[in-house]
Amino acid sequence: MTRQTRTRPKRANHRATPPEARAKQNPGPSILVVGLTGPNASGKGEVAKFLAAHGFSVFSLSDAVREEATLRGLDHSRDNLIRVGVEMRSRDGSGALARSILPRLERLAVVDSIRNPGEVEVLRTLPRFLLLGVDAPQPLRFQRSARRGRPGDGATLEEFARKEVLENSGTEAGQQLLKTLALADLVVCNDQTIAALHVKVRGALRARRFMLHGRR
Repeated sequence: MTRQTRTRPKRANHRATPPEARAKQNPGPSILVVGLTGPNASGKGEVAKFLAAHGFSVFSLSDAVREEATLRGLDHSRDNLIRVGVEMRSRDGSGALARSILPRLERLAVVDSIRNPGEVEVLRTLPRFLLLGVDAPQPLRFQRSARRGRPGDGATLEEFARKEVLENSGTEAGQQLLKTLALADLVVCNDQTIAALHVKVRGALRARRFMLHGRR
C-alpha cells in the first residue's frame, strides 16, 4: 500500500517584498498624485481647484520657496521667488523642492508648480504619478496675467515674453519650464472656458483609467 503525501500550496512570500514596493506594483485605483506643469498663467491653479473639489489635497512647490523667501525677509515678487528657488535647487539638488513634500502627499494629491525635470524624477518614484501639462497661447496667458495683477509678470506682452525666455534657464538648478512640459504624460490646452478646461482634465484622467465622480 502506497502512502500518499499531501503537499501544501505555496503562499506568496510578501515578507521578501517591502510594503512600498508592493504598493508600487499594485497601486490601486484610489491612489493618484497629479503633478501640474506649464507656463505662467496657463491655468494650473484652475486645474488644482477643480481636483480639490473632487477630494484631492493640493500642494505647491512654490510654497516651500515662499517660506524660504519669508525667512530671508523678501517679498514674494516673481523675480525674488525665481531667484530663491534657483538657490535652493543649487544647494540641495534639482529635486529638492519635490523631496520636501513627499512625506505630506496623501492617496489623492495634486502637486502644483513643477518647473524642473529633477522634480519630475523625484515624483515619478511614487506608486502612481501623472504629470499633467497645462498650456495656452502666450497672448491669452498675458491677458490672464494682466487681470490677476501679480507683481513682476510683465506689464506688456513683449516684457511678458522676454521674462519667459529668461526663465527657461539652461542650468540644472534653474527653471526649465519647456523641458519639464516636454516630460508631461498628457497636455491640455486651456484656450477656452473654465468649463471646457474641466472637461479636458476629466478626459485626461480617464485616459489613465482614473474616473472623477460627480459633475462639478
